[in-house]
Amino acid sequence: MRKYLNIDLNTQTIETEKLEGEALARAGRYHIVKTLVDSGMVDKDPLSPENPLIFSAGPFAGTNFSNANRISIGCKSPLTGGVKESNAGGTFAFAMGQLEIAGLTLNGAGDDWVIIRIPKDGEISFEPADDVMGMGLFESAAKLHEKYGDKVSIGMIGPVAEYGGLIAGIAFSDQENRPVRLAARGGVGAVMASKKVKAIIVDKHKMPPFHDRKKLMGSIKGYTAKLGDDLAIQSLGRNGTAQVADLINHMGGIPVRNFSGGQVVDPTQDTLKMGGDFIREQNTERGGETKHACMPGCMIQCSNVYADEDGNEVVSPLEYETIGLLGTNCGLTEPDEVAALNWIANDLGIDTIETGAMIALLMEAGEAEFGDLKFMEGVLADIRQGNERGQLLAHGTAYIGDHYGLKRVPVIKKQAISAYDPRVIEVTGISMMLTAQGADHTTGNLFNVETKGKSTEELTKSSMEVQALCAAADSLGLCVFGRSVTNINLDLIITALNDALGTELDDDFYVRLGTETLVLESQFNTAAGFTEEDDKLPDFFYDEPLAPMNKSARHHSAEVNQVRRDWIAEHAI
Repeated sequence: MRKYLNIDLNTQTIETEKLEGEALARAGRYHIVKTLVDSGMVDKDPLSPENPLIFSAGPFAGTNFSNANRISIGCKSPLTGGVKESNAGGTFAFAMGQLEIAGLTLNGAGDDWVIIRIPKDGEISFEPADDVMGMGLFESAAKLHEKYGDKVSIGMIGPVAEYGGLIAGIAFSDQENRPVRLAARGGVGAVMASKKVKAIIVDKHKMPPFHDRKKLMGSIKGYTAKLGDDLAIQSLGRNGTAQVADLINHMGGIPVRNFSGGQVVDPTQDTLKMGGDFIREQNTERGGETKHACMPGCMIQCSNVYADEDGNEVVSPLEYETIGLLGTNCGLTEPDEVAALNWIANDLGIDTIETGAMIALLMEAGEAEFGDLKFMEGVLADIRQGNERGQLLAHGTAYIGDHYGLKRVPVIKKQAISAYDPRVIEVTGISMMLTAQGADHTTGNLFNVETKGKSTEELTKSSMEVQALCAAADSLGLCVFGRSVTNINLDLIITALNDALGTELDDDFYVRLGTETLVLESQFNTAAGFTEEDDKLPDFFYDEPLAPMNKSARHHSAEVNQVRRDWIAEHAI
């Protein structure tokens, strides 16, 4: 059994609900959309007090279950107007689990900025946030740790969220107390700011009780062993997520200069400096960390700590999506440049995907040449200051595209497309079209499949299958990077759930949970006014063949939606 906290910010009171059994498994992304549907949020202003901000931890949170300590954050998105779940690593879900807290919802909005303190002993308190307002995340996190100690986890927003910037996320402590694990997408940081909550501080404690702890530990050990034996996991741990840049560049689908090209260098002729191989070798020589776990217990360790030529830490982590959108998409070719910008973005608590896509639009509009690092630094300086230009830019990619009257705007449902060009990375492109979350690769990324000669129907079915699996993982607090093991060992996950919760969940529960989540998300967005028109790729993906593969997008909204409906019907949901 675990507690669920419903926090009324108007009155600073808390109602505690007790959850047990299957209710604890229906966490994360499922819990978020179920709450939003049940509370009738479809017609509410996302930045109004009525929009709940939901923090949900999975059933294994608080343990050393590898890649099972992700935290899900959700609400009606102020960026897209639809449902949003954004999740992150770090220690926050781990700390919540150790205090036997399944989740919490922030309801209403206070009159003054507060810090919510959740201790292991004593009552939850609401404390003034004056001392940490207006400063970057690294400075404010340091002040909070000075006050509350090191044995806490912090979820907090930065200065961009404070003024309502829609590119702002919520940052969580990593294991070294850096505020760098970001639930970045959809404007969740702006929603937290609308409630005048600067930070939530949770004590770390001890492993929580479970129905059959001994058997659960056996499942954890078995899962860890399978991860260690898996070649894909080994590769990910060796090169980190930056290795994806090598692969996607080779495939010709990495975003280059506002999605006008798909390859930075010919891999048969030149070394991709933005790729995992180069970054790992350079970082090793400099004394950086090439393996780093974003959350407690994870043995994949696909993050890093990137060092400069003098061996000093620049940023943690430097990962593929940032490399793609804030790097190659803006015309940068050197990882040192992206790393420096990445640190600034982390300090501001902003989404590097949305920010990179937005800056590339400014370059396309003629404000600067692609690759102009000083211009990019100036953009981030304006965003930090929150001046008139900075607040305009903090509205995100779709808004800036409209503002400048641009035609080549890489968004779906007003959210920037991730670092997989849908003309080449076709299944991921279909997933970004269909998901209610806006363009988001994490909802159904499948880039390593052969698509040549396959129909829209075949590829859409593949997308739906991976979407259901990803939605289930997001609902259970599992990182999708473990999917090469998770998705072929669902019986192990179900056994672990039953041992942890005392349930009798059947073997179909995992896929059923994911499918139910997808259906609820679609229902929410439909009720909020979304139609198949909102699932369209921007026209330029169809009109412009992408060099060097010379592929154009070939999948259309009506076709993929028909396959989606048929797939849902077939799965009897």
